[in-house]
Amino acid sequence: MNVTDARPARPARPSRPPAGRAPTTRGVLLLAGGVALLLAMAVLSLAAGSRPVPLTTVWHALADGDRSSDGLVVTGLRVPRTVIGVVVGAALGIAGALAQGITRNPLASPATLGINHGAGFAVVLASYALHLSRPAQYLPFAFAGAALATFAVLALARRAGDLDPVRLALGGTVLDAVLISWTSAVMLTSHRTLDEARFWLAGSLAGRQTDVLLPVAVPLLVGLALALAVAPALNALALGDETAQALGVPVARIRAAGGIAVILLAASSVAVAGPLSFVGLAAPHLVRRLIGTDHRWVLPGCAIAGPLLLLSADVLGRLVLRPVELEVGIVTALLGAPLLAFLARKVAR
Repeated sequence: MNVTDARPARPARPSRPPAGRAPTTRGVLLLAGGVALLLAMAVLSLAAGSRPVPLTTVWHALADGDRSSDGLVVTGLRVPRTVIGVVVGAALGIAGALAQGITRNPLASPATLGINHGAGFAVVLASYALHLSRPAQYLPFAFAGAALATFAVLALARRAGDLDPVRLALGGTVLDAVLISWTSAVMLTSHRTLDEARFWLAGSLAGRQTDVLLPVAVPLLVGLALALAVAPALNALALGDETAQALGVPVARIRAAGGIAVILLAASSVAVAGPLSFVGLAAPHLVRRLIGTDHRWVLPGCAIAGPLLLLSADVLGRLVLRPVELEVGIVTALLGAPLLAFLARKVAR
C-alpha cells in the first residue's frame, strides 16, 4: 500500500455527548425570569386563599405593618406559609436534581426513592412510641428514616457493583408501598398518633410559623453546600462511571456526598412540611428542558423551579374548592401521578 495514499482515520464520534453547558447569557436570563415568576407567585400566595386579600392591603401589611384583620392574615399566616414553601420547595428541587444525577435515573426523586416515606414512617413511629408532637422533635427521626430508606433502595438496585436504573425505580416503588402500609398500621393502633400525624402526613404548609425552620437550618445549609460542591462532577458522572473515573472523578465519593446531601435536604423538608411528592421529580426535568443539562445551572434552576411549583400547588389547593382548602401534599400527589406515568413511558421507549 502506498503510504502517501493512507488517510488518517477519523476519530470515532462519542456515543453520548458530554453534558452541555447552557450559554451564559441565556442561562442568566432564564434564571432571572424564574426569579421574577417566583416573586409573582409569592405575592399571589400572600393574596389568594379562602379569604382573598387585595394587593394594596398586602403591600400595606408588609410595608407599614397594617394591623387590620386582612393585614394580620397576611403577616401572621400567609407570610410564614410562603417562606416555608420557598425553603421546602428549593430543598426538594435540589434534592431531586441530585438524586437523578447520582443515580443517572430520570425517575429518581426523594419520593420515588422511598426517602420521603422512610422519613415519614420514622416520625410516625417515634410519635407513637415517644409522644412527639413538634417538628423540632421530628428532625433526628426523619433523618434516620430517610437514610435507612436510601440505603435499602440502593442495596436493592445494585447489580454487578453498579446501580441498575430499572431496579432502582422498582426498589423505590416497592419500599414506598411497604413504608406506607407500615405507617398506616402504626397510626391505626393509636388514635392519638392518628390525630397528630394525619395532618402532617398529608403534607402541608398551613398552620406553621417560620420558627419551624430553625432546627433544620444547619442540615439545609450543609446539604446545599454539598450539592454545590458535587455539581461539576455530576456532569462527568452522566457519561458513565468508567468515563468519569478516566476523567479523574472519584465516583464513590461523589455519590456518597450527593447521597448525604439528598438525605439532609429531603429529611429536613419532611420534618417541616411532611412528605411531599412531585416537586423533586418535576423541577429538574423542567429546568433541564429550559437551560440544558449542566448541573452548575440545573441546581440553581431547581432552587427556583421547586418553590415555584410548590407555591403554585399550594395556591391551587386554596382556590379549587374555596372556601375549603386542599393540603398541598394532596395537590402535588394528584399532579405527580400522571407526570410519573408519562416520564416512565418516555424512559421505557
